[in-house]
Amino acid sequence: MHVSKRPGRLFILIWFISWAVGSSVWCLTAAHKLGATFDEPFYLTSGLHRWHTGSYRPLMRAGTMPLPIDVETLPVALLEWRQGSRFDLESDCSRILPLARAGTLVFWWLLLIYAWRLGRLLGGDWGARLSVAAIAIEPSFLAHAALATTDIAVTACLVAFVFHFRQGREQPWLKRIGLPAVWLGAAILSKASGLIFGPICMLAVEIDRWRQNRQGPNSQPLFRWLWRARRDVAMIIFLALAIVFLYIGSDWTTEPTFESWARTLHGRTGEALLWIAQHLCIFSNAGEGLVQQIKHNVRGHGVYLLGHTYPRAIWYYFPVLLTIKLTVPLLAALLVLISRPRTLGNAAAMAAACLLVFSVMYRVQIGIRLVLPAVALGIIGIASALAACLEERAPTWRRYSLRVAIASGLAWTAIVSASGWPDGLSFVNELWGGTRSGYTLVSDSNYDWGQGLKELAQWERRHHVSTINVWYYGTDAMLHSPRFKDVSLHAMDLCDRDIGQALSGRYLAVGTTLLYGSAASGKNYECAVNYLRSRKPIGRTATFLIYDLGERNESSVARR
Repeated sequence: MHVSKRPGRLFILIWFISWAVGSSVWCLTAAHKLGATFDEPFYLTSGLHRWHTGSYRPLMRAGTMPLPIDVETLPVALLEWRQGSRFDLESDCSRILPLARAGTLVFWWLLLIYAWRLGRLLGGDWGARLSVAAIAIEPSFLAHAALATTDIAVTACLVAFVFHFRQGREQPWLKRIGLPAVWLGAAILSKASGLIFGPICMLAVEIDRWRQNRQGPNSQPLFRWLWRARRDVAMIIFLALAIVFLYIGSDWTTEPTFESWARTLHGRTGEALLWIAQHLCIFSNAGEGLVQQIKHNVRGHGVYLLGHTYPRAIWYYFPVLLTIKLTVPLLAALLVLISRPRTLGNAAAMAAACLLVFSVMYRVQIGIRLVLPAVALGIIGIASALAACLEERAPTWRRYSLRVAIASGLAWTAIVSASGWPDGLSFVNELWGGTRSGYTLVSDSNYDWGQGLKELAQWERRHHVSTINVWYYGTDAMLHSPRFKDVSLHAMDLCDRDIGQALSGRYLAVGTTLLYGSAASGKNYECAVNYLRSRKPIGRTATFLIYDLGERNESSVARR
């Protein structure tokens, strides 16, 4: 039987719903198990501030775009309206965070829908089915779809943008410019990096179109082909930015930092700028958010990879990281298809390749989440390439072998994701030794993003520990509960004395990002890290190593 026979609509619907619902259940149940990650409390606070006051000022000052945060905090704001009182984020965070996380499923389903549509556009029915299945069970996608953050949102909107831009290139204005502009605007409103990702993807799509048409009667040099597209590209970017500025609006106030800076100047120039600062009532606005994010990217910060800490960004961070954080079947499929490069000649694969090449210039390297758009497009490109292989006329044994390999790969990935529930953030593939020891290879949002306090509390109850010292990387308000005693070892002078003598309490739980990462620095930090690495932990959770500061009695506390 040839694979090109179209299945019934019912089968197509069942296929999509099965993967979408199954992955959503994974996310919803995981959302209740995990503590707050580093960014989520700020997103909750700022999102509710926007619903209470209408102002995006806190988000713009942080360089954070608001669309996903608006969607995620809307259910919380509606619940506040219904009960007639506001939540106290210090005490109610664990109650409302799962509700906000459920809002991410809006973007999760959007991602799966457009993965289906783009996969079908590029690879037919098999391209659509494989795209949805592969994305729905990839651990890194599931991990971030279970959080109230922005990474799934920008990924979904960018995939939708690539679909509409690719589909509409020969269509009337609405499909050629209007719809792509809306989705590019949504991508930028999800994350400022969408402003860079969008043009890169447009370039990749145009190169792919040129490649497909270069043998035709209207063939022309690549430069001329791209030059012809310049007006459409410029119009799409202009309209997208207009959407962004209109959506965010303005508080119509002055900017205090601008005024303070102007006061430091002298002469007529200083007087003129001070007058402008005192009368330019256009802040906060989208421009401030974009500028703040650009400044953050220019500053950059330290990097941790493969057991080494680097003071600045390293060009090979993301290429190496992807080999650690992606599942083995996906890497194997890519390796096989690279040996047949023509099969990867589609718009999604080329856009993913361009984004990955651009990633060597990133100065912020804190997790695979920053390149999830490239991963999603890469998966769609791989799925479309596999679909092309399935459609090829080949011996029966080869076609069936490929089907078995694809089915086995999906089953492998599904088992890995299921076994890694609920903490998909910590996933490290088998080629690098697996998840349990992955903290020595990667840190931050790749492993310990502050989500582990709930599990640490379970460890305390299981081992009948009343209070535990915690050296923690994160912002979860649960840290202030009576069960935990917050200790900042990097701020304590421990170079000349034993940690056990400096702290009260027998046990110390240390987040893996602090012990193996670039989250802190300084002499005191190095002394604490060297001391703890020289000792053997007596227990652990997914993201905490636990030490006995008293006399060694490893039989008193069972290892996890």
